[in-house]
Amino acid sequence: MLFEGMKMTIIISVVSLLIAFALGLITLFFRISRIPPLVAVAKVYLWIIRGTPLLVQTFFIYFGLPQAMAAIGADFRLDAFAAGTIALSLNAGAYMSEIFRSGILAVGRGQEEAARSLGLSKSRTMATVILPQALRICAPSLVNQFIITLKDTSIISVIGFADIVYQAKIYIGRTMESFATYTVVGAFYLVAISVLTSVSSHIERRMNSAHKS
Repeated sequence: MLFEGMKMTIIISVVSLLIAFALGLITLFFRISRIPPLVAVAKVYLWIIRGTPLLVQTFFIYFGLPQAMAAIGADFRLDAFAAGTIALSLNAGAYMSEIFRSGILAVGRGQEEAARSLGLSKSRTMATVILPQALRICAPSLVNQFIITLKDTSIISVIGFADIVYQAKIYIGRTMESFATYTVVGAFYLVAISVLTSVSSHIERRMNSAHKS
C-alpha cells in the first residue's frame, strides 16, 4: 500500500510541477506585458493564490466548483487526482511566476539594452538573452518550490487522493502500526527531497561552470 502511495505521490508531483512551470512562465509574461487586461489577470491570479491556503484552494476546486456548476445545470465533476493536480499546479505556478520575475529583475538592464542595440526584437531578447540568465539565477528558488510542492501533496489526501499519506492512514487503521508506518512515510519524503536537492545542486554546478566558460 505504501509503495503504491509513493508512486502516486511522485506522479502527481511531476505532473503538477510541469504544468506549474508552464503556468508560471505564462503568468510572468502576462505580468510584464504592456497589455492592461493581461496584467490585471496575472495580478488577480497571484492575489488569490498567494492570499489563500492550499487546503482551501483544494476544497474549492474539489467541492465548490462542482456545486457551483450544478447550480447552473452543468454536470461537472473532478476526481481526486484531477482536482489535486489543478490545485497544486495553480498554487505552485503562482509562486514560480514570482520567482521567474525576481530572476529577470536580477539580470542587468544593460543585457537587454545590448541585445536590442544588436537588432534583436524584444521577444527574442527575452527568449535568448534574459530568460536563460534569469533561470540560472532563480534555479535554487525553483528547487525550493519543487520541494514545497512535493511535500504539499500530503494535503491532497484530505479529498481522498491515494498518496502515501492517505495509504498510511488506511494501513494504520487496519494494523494500528503508527510508529513504523509514519517512519516509512517520513523516510520516503527525506529520500525523495534529498535526491531532488542533490540533482539540483549538480545542475546548478553545471550551469555555473557553463556560464563561466
